[in-house]
Amino acid sequence: MTPLYPFRFRPILRRYIWGGRKLGDVLGKPLGDGDDYAESWEVCDRGADQSILADGPLAGTSLHELVMQRGPELLGKNHPQQRFPLLFKFLDSRRTLSVQVHPDDAAAARLDPPDLGKTEAWVVLAAEPGSAIYAGLKRGFDRALLEREVARGTCELCLHRFEPKVGDCVFLRAGTVHALGDGLLVAEIQQASDTTFRLFDWNRLGADGKPRPLHVAAALDAIDYDLGPISAQAPLTTTQSHVSRLVACDKFILDRWEFDVPHEAGDRTRCHILAVLSGSVRVAGDATARPLGAGDTLLLPASVGPVLFAPEGPVVLLDAYLP
Repeated sequence: MTPLYPFRFRPILRRYIWGGRKLGDVLGKPLGDGDDYAESWEVCDRGADQSILADGPLAGTSLHELVMQRGPELLGKNHPQQRFPLLFKFLDSRRTLSVQVHPDDAAAARLDPPDLGKTEAWVVLAAEPGSAIYAGLKRGFDRALLEREVARGTCELCLHRFEPKVGDCVFLRAGTVHALGDGLLVAEIQQASDTTFRLFDWNRLGADGKPRPLHVAAALDAIDYDLGPISAQAPLTTTQSHVSRLVACDKFILDRWEFDVPHEAGDRTRCHILAVLSGSVRVAGDATARPLGAGDTLLLPASVGPVLFAPEGPVVLLDAYLP
């Protein structure tokens, strides 16, 4: 049986009215015509939305096939899984996204069809002056007050807003009301769910000239009103001087690496998603023999074990993995 190796997948590009061109201009994604490229799904196993292995002897294999056929090698101690439990993507918000909320696991399991909840984290790669993130409710706003302002078309009065800077990480537990403002380029790690309840869409019209559908009742039910305002995470130091901890929760761990000398990444207990935010780095065992550059993402199977990452100058990357 072919041994597993560091995996690169073909990106899945999603187009929405709030997207732009930065996924191509900044991160090198293969965009076609148009200026509405909103998301690049880098690691994904959700039904028909499948990351397909791009290179090496297993090229053409889907991530779901790897989970089902090579689960212990891929996932290590996190095997078995019915599907790969995390989804990693890049987002370009040329326009402000709708105000939305995602259910937790218990609520999502009651949907038809059932789904996972969606806890997620954003890391800001680029921010235009004045760009904003909306995360959580202002203190003192409960369901009744929020419902009143949504009905009035003034939902933004309830939302905590701040202007992020490059490098900020925002952790959004399921149940957090949130929106990305315009002018932001972010990386996102999340549970492998795409269940979204749209609470408010800024009183604007969709591409067809009509208001986009809202899910106000479901969104109000899904919000955790005890969470309060959410701001950027304070990174924590780790036992490795080049690694800082951005998020540690029961769904995923997210670390940021900043280094300019070789280091080993990965381990034999679990798989790792590694995404380069800036710089370039060569990875031992990479089937392409090309360096990973900004916007490139790698899935490192557990069976591969520690792999040497040799930077070509200063590198910043994200390392996401299951607890």
